[in-house]
Amino acid sequence: MDNDVRDRLARIANSRTEPASSVERARILLGYAGGQCISSIARSLRTNRPKVERCIDKALAFGALAALFDMPRNGRTREITPEARAWVVSLACQKPKDLGYSYELWTTRLLSQHIREHCMDTGHPSLERLARGTVSKMLRQSKVRPHKISYYLERRDPEFESKMAQVLFVYKEVELASLKGDVSENMVAYLSYDEKPGIQAIGNTCQDLSPVPGKHPCVSRDYEYKRNGTVSLLAGIDLLTGHVHGLVRNRHRSVEFIEFLKLVDSQYSKEMVIRIVLDNHSAHISKETQRYLATLPNRFEFVHTPTHGSWLNLIESFFAKMTNTFLRGIRVGSKAELVRRIEQYLAETNQMPVIFRWKYGLDSIVVEQAA
Repeated sequence: MDNDVRDRLARIANSRTEPASSVERARILLGYAGGQCISSIARSLRTNRPKVERCIDKALAFGALAALFDMPRNGRTREITPEARAWVVSLACQKPKDLGYSYELWTTRLLSQHIREHCMDTGHPSLERLARGTVSKMLRQSKVRPHKISYYLERRDPEFESKMAQVLFVYKEVELASLKGDVSENMVAYLSYDEKPGIQAIGNTCQDLSPVPGKHPCVSRDYEYKRNGTVSLLAGIDLLTGHVHGLVRNRHRSVEFIEFLKLVDSQYSKEMVIRIVLDNHSAHISKETQRYLATLPNRFEFVHTPTHGSWLNLIESFFAKMTNTFLRGIRVGSKAELVRRIEQYLAETNQMPVIFRWKYGLDSIVVEQAA
């Protein structure tokens, strides 16, 4: 045994992180290399002679380092055939309701039960005693997770790409305009607009209890609550300044949308063009809205997001932030209080406005600037 192998065995024999079996075998080999007999090694390590003999025989046949680990073995022959495994995976890729169950998604208990009940009829007797754990292992190996749901966004608009490009052009123009520095000289106002409907005015039935150091670390709240109605927030964020224009109303029809347009019209110079990114809600393209826009020619420019593509609207980032902060756990005594607090939140936001930046896809958009 050369010195390198001996040093390696010594490190393993004194290690606290190596597997216990490897540590024991390293000590056996060091003892044997040091001239100890097999009986002496077995007594010092409190083991038996056959184990010591197997370790030494393996080292003589394959080398000292190879003897530290178990050799690969054939294992028990698989009882479940590949065809049976493929049938299990194909079942997992179907919905239980399509096979006569009330469940929408599989559970391992339901799937294993279905397999055991129908395996004989389908010619897979090897699955007659299939356990839930084996089902989980088979699905994991096939990378199938029928108990999980991942969401995707279907593109339902045949002109999705072209409409998305128009929205990205607006964001690219915003990026170029912000690089100029003085946005007050810009003759185009860029807004991202949408409605947030169904904001619930939820009230407590009992008073909240404040945290008590050492006893109650968080706010305590009775689980019962009462509903006081809902309101809609009509909001548009200025993409250059971060200022949020907002109206809180009971509904979001054409009447309320026109009211928002009038609010925005009063906030900007009459010489400016107001370019708004918005979705295809009926109020945005209604006859009432078109009649109002006709009274202000060349004042508003609408850039519509593709159908089922509202994720392209930057105002959604503001709504997400609002939901995760201001609206999280909010409780009010009435709808009027909810309206007042939303308006207060908008006022506080406009005191320190946040400019949202759009990044996705802008590198592929080129905007020609006028000389």
